[in-house]
Amino acid sequence: MTTVRVLGLLAVVACALAVASPAGGANECDGLMVCVPVSGPWVVVPTSSDAPRPRVEYQLTCPRGHVVGGLDARLSERAIDVGFLGALGSPVNPGITTSRSAVFFATHVGASARAPSFKPFVGCMPGAGGGTRVQTAVTVFRPGRPMTRRVRTVRVRPGAATVRQRCTASEQLVGASHAFGIFTRTPPSASLADGLSGDRSVRGREVVVNLRADAELADVRAVVQIHALCARTR
Repeated sequence: MTTVRVLGLLAVVACALAVASPAGGANECDGLMVCVPVSGPWVVVPTSSDAPRPRVEYQLTCPRGHVVGGLDARLSERAIDVGFLGALGSPVNPGITTSRSAVFFATHVGASARAPSFKPFVGCMPGAGGGTRVQTAVTVFRPGRPMTRRVRTVRVRPGAATVRQRCTASEQLVGASHAFGIFTRTPPSASLADGLSGDRSVRGREVVVNLRADAELADVRAVVQIHALCARTR
């Protein structure tokens, strides 16, 4: 995997310097003849004054039979760096660079903030492209997909809870992350965002997040998304 910056995502930050965008739709379907738009929640971005800054990841998935053809995002403030994970290959294209799902990542790079968040969007187009990956030499290989991202999204309700996601018996856990999402029309308040918290730990092939949610979340749809990055052992 490699980090791919989308012009549309960069434009969100650049254009925001001049004009703030409304909290409605985005441009994830621009230029696509057939497109199914999919939007995510407002994903809470962690903050810190230390380096390196913490990063949050959130996955959006297209309907079955579709691949990601366009991406965009909206930010609660300007100092959020947003991108997505894409696969190596040529040309840069849906079905090669992207698949049915897109993993967005975001980092808050400002000096201070109160509950920064971003809302991801994907434009989904029918079908999948891309060629096969072949060995180019006996000991040299083209980049492939040696890692599987296993994602679980769970509704968060007031109180304490434990959520788990694990790799299969033929895989080993090589990375983990989690993110909180809040489905509100506008960016969530600091009170709402601060009402969600969780401690993540790793136990063998399993990612465990112990959640805590305030009573204020009772009337709001909130989710936690857990990512287990798994590599095959055989």
